[in-house]
Amino acid sequence: MQKIIDLSKKRKRKIIGLMSGTSVDAVDTVLIEAEGSGRDTSIKLLGYSEYPIDKELKKFILKNSLPDTSNVDDICRLNFIIPHLYFRAIKKLVEKTGITLDEVDLTGTHGQTIRHLPEKVEMFGFSTGSTLQTGDPAVLAKLTGVITVGDFRTGDVALGGQGAPLVPYFDYIMFHSPDKNRALLNIGGISNITVLNKEKGSGGVIAFDTGPGNMMIDTLTQEFFNKNFDANGDIAFSGKIDKKLLEKIRAVDEYPGLKPPKSTGRERYDREFIARVMEGVTDAEPVDIISTFSYYTALTIFENYQQFIKSTTEIEELFVSGGGAYNKFIMKHLAELFGPEVNVTTADDLGIPSDAKEAVCFAVLANETISGNSSNIINVTGAVRETILGKICLP
Repeated sequence: MQKIIDLSKKRKRKIIGLMSGTSVDAVDTVLIEAEGSGRDTSIKLLGYSEYPIDKELKKFILKNSLPDTSNVDDICRLNFIIPHLYFRAIKKLVEKTGITLDEVDLTGTHGQTIRHLPEKVEMFGFSTGSTLQTGDPAVLAKLTGVITVGDFRTGDVALGGQGAPLVPYFDYIMFHSPDKNRALLNIGGISNITVLNKEKGSGGVIAFDTGPGNMMIDTLTQEFFNKNFDANGDIAFSGKIDKKLLEKIRAVDEYPGLKPPKSTGRERYDREFIARVMEGVTDAEPVDIISTFSYYTALTIFENYQQFIKSTTEIEELFVSGGGAYNKFIMKHLAELFGPEVNVTTADDLGIPSDAKEAVCFAVLANETISGNSSNIINVTGAVRETILGKICLP
């Protein structure tokens, strides 16, 4: 316990952050130096690396994210395999930076989401939401010898919240501007947006999952073209938007019209969803299907803005991170949909590489936990009160 007490008193901390998202392509790993906490936080990015996830392991993770194909033994094993995977990613990072694990103060890890069911259900006389991330932070702490904070979603869900998105707190303390209304958009497997009103504090933050990101695009690209993803949006550019197919997607997908707070994940936009959309569709060309699903990602982001955000905060800047920031087709349509009054650019313009942003977020969230600060924004998640997030695990 003394290690935690000593660490909580440090002004500067070297922290590793880890993120493997719904796309399950790689483990994004960062090393930052954080000084202070809360609105006084300043960070320096010391290193970043991506550790690719083996294709067979990816299939195994995805198989166990679906009710019909998951297995309780496999999920139990994944809870230990994932920390070993993260440990390899960390070793690659420290080799790259030249900093030893003995010099690292803290690790923050999101874990790999297996199931996220935040809506309350009545069972056995209990009413509760739930969420499950594999990759036990206690295992990672033992492997690395570094105090580790993980399982950030659980505490918020326990208090009736969505447990997501968690990034808005990080966005607020790091990127709020007194001069311009900003939105930070992450397009990973799922798309989530944070809106920062220049005149309001944390109580004015709007944030939620807007709907699909790259998840369905990746699935279709693998199926039709045997590629993991549509690099640069090249396939989407080679096709055209199929208006009939677009309307079919809109008819099947009720999520974008749901009022915030809301969050979603692979349990919604899986192969079953795609099958329902594609049922009876026989004349669409594969390139047009990729174009249409890619456009749908951009469209749902814009329509959520129009419906739930614009009336209270008209944004002037939109910073995009995640894999979608490299999809030029999605970026082009975002710029067209939002129009010339909104500057659409990438998170790189904020000083953080687009791919690294979420991993940096979990390093900062770990810093907040060890500092004793609450890091859920209740008007975002719907939790009944603010709370310190995460479990602190000793090496």
